[in-house]
Amino acid sequence: MHEKRAHGRTPLSTFVACSSESGVTIAGTSRDISLGGMFIVASQQFPFGTKVTIAATLPGVGECKLPAIVRWTGQDGFGVQFGLLGARETHAITKLIRPGK
Repeated sequence: MHEKRAHGRTPLSTFVACSSESGVTIAGTSRDISLGGMFIVASQQFPFGTKVTIAATLPGVGECKLPAIVRWTGQDGFGVQFGLLGARETHAITKLIRPGK
């Protein structure tokens, strides 16, 4: 099956803490990342449509806070679509997706 993603994904395994606006936090590990979003492997999930802030350490920039919304849930985790990212975060993710550029 051919995926029709707007942004290419690259593997990224890093600890993440996802916090909802209601104050619930779920810890997990990222599986992959793109400029559009991230998949998070976790034993718990937020419901579809939940707004979250993802705290993650990105190579080259360190700790980042990434605004996102849950767009997909499954048995092993959930996928998020990023909201408006800052220049620092956008640059870091772009470097991960296109190393050497």
